[in-house]
Amino acid sequence: MTETDPWIPARLVRGALIGIGGFNALSAIGGGIGLLTPGSMGIPIDVIAGSGFTSYVWPAMLLIVVIGGTQLLAVITEVRRAAAALFWAAFAGFAMIIWIFVELAVMGGFSALHGIYFATGTLQLILVFALLGIAPSVVASRRDGGRR
Repeated sequence: MTETDPWIPARLVRGALIGIGGFNALSAIGGGIGLLTPGSMGIPIDVIAGSGFTSYVWPAMLLIVVIGGTQLLAVITEVRRAAAALFWAAFAGFAMIIWIFVELAVMGGFSALHGIYFATGTLQLILVFALLGIAPSVVASRRDGGRR
């Protein structure tokens, strides 16, 4: 192995993208369903007072469709090795980060879950950047399938 040989095969990075995207999709869809089930998550309605929402229905739908949906789309396109896979993984990662910022702005306070989901969104972006060749000596290219 030379200094320029990648030490992390692209297939492992793609697997990590699939795993993180799957975790985020299940979490967003589950969280959205939880918000639609009155009292199930124990979050009082006054938490979103002044946000423009009078119930958790629209935030839940946004969480399910926008966050869960883009995460699921990112997973499906990566599993199928579609040309748009990295686009959707990056889109889903950015969407997750933006969701957390907005949630913090609306709800105030910080919880461990905010940190976890901010980290997973950021990690998705880092993995996409690695597969795009920003760290070419770390990750094998997509063209060679991650083989050395």
